[in-house]
Amino acid sequence: MTTQIIKLSHSDVFKRYSSKYDIFRDLYEIDLIGLELKNCESMIAEQIKREILASKEICYSVASKKNGGTDILILGTISIFGELSRRIVASRNEDIGYKISQTISNYKNYDSGSFNIGDKSFSLKSAIVMGILNVTPDSFSDGGKYCERDLALKHSESLIEDGADIIDIGGESSRPGANSVETSEEIKRVLPIIKVLNKEFPNVILSIDTTKSEVAKAALDNGVTLVNDISGLINDPEMIKTVKACSAALVIMHMKGTPQSMQVDPQYDDLVGEVYEFLNNQCQLATYSGIKNIIVDPGIGFGKRVIDNYEILNRLQEFKGLGLPILVGLSRKSFIGKVFKNEINEREDLSLAAETFAMANGARIIRTHKVKNTVDASKLINFIENPGIITSV
Repeated sequence: MTTQIIKLSHSDVFKRYSSKYDIFRDLYEIDLIGLELKNCESMIAEQIKREILASKEICYSVASKKNGGTDILILGTISIFGELSRRIVASRNEDIGYKISQTISNYKNYDSGSFNIGDKSFSLKSAIVMGILNVTPDSFSDGGKYCERDLALKHSESLIEDGADIIDIGGESSRPGANSVETSEEIKRVLPIIKVLNKEFPNVILSIDTTKSEVAKAALDNGVTLVNDISGLINDPEMIKTVKACSAALVIMHMKGTPQSMQVDPQYDDLVGEVYEFLNNQCQLATYSGIKNIIVDPGIGFGKRVIDNYEILNRLQEFKGLGLPILVGLSRKSFIGKVFKNEINEREDLSLAAETFAMANGARIIRTHKVKNTVDASKLINFIENPGIITSV
């Protein structure tokens, strides 16, 4: 069963859930929140519904599309959901009650948490920046620019000077339609630059952008402390063991299909719900396997239509319910270019606007090409939210 906080205050989202649950009354409010319990066992669902209705709260149910279970939607507030979780625990449905309680706590206390990568700890109160280093000939934005060792080193130095906390090194393009790369070739591309970066910038976090456990192992053995797996642990079943053995941090991203197929008419019945459930399931798998430091990425541009990318951004706060730091990569992507009809080199300002919106709504790692502007935007949001920290002006 998956539990998810839903921002029903978005009118189009409310209409969609109204259709799913046959809600015909006018219940829309500007601050309306829903709590959805997906795929409950039918008998337990009936018990939970009775408990909710006995509390005089509003709930609806519908047959789940999975395993013959039941989906339940509860309308209310965070405090109401908290009280309901306690009542559900008291009614001897401890597992579901605790799941609800954990989701509520994750969502409510998201900004007060922290996360670790290697020996560094970061607060969830503000965002950090991941600079992109593609050592590939065919990446969508900067393919071929940094394949040579000296050029890659110089670009990395520039990213670090601009304030990057992480350098994400990729040796295989993940642009739509990109061809896959042999493991040996990917290692050949990334390992020399990883070695030199680890030597020249020992205090900077290095990340490997790969879906292959052998590439990850080679990188982790040479100073990398974060694995960015865009397949969300789907491509290589050995990835979990590799990350666990090296005590590394892990990014789990959602992608529908593969880079070769992901943009061939992607369709969703419930976009955010499906992405959320995938991330929840894969994070549980990683956690049960012993991985302690996990980051989630909803996968903007990976197996999504243009409209889907904007909806994920609009509802990004819902992913706080997972209780894990949210990473997003928006920089120069085609969902911006297709709406504004501009080329890659004309998307910097719009990328920054999207990144700023994402940070204000829960993104805590921004993967970007233009590091300095994103670092400044993160600082600006921090000043706005905490004006008391401004002391030197």
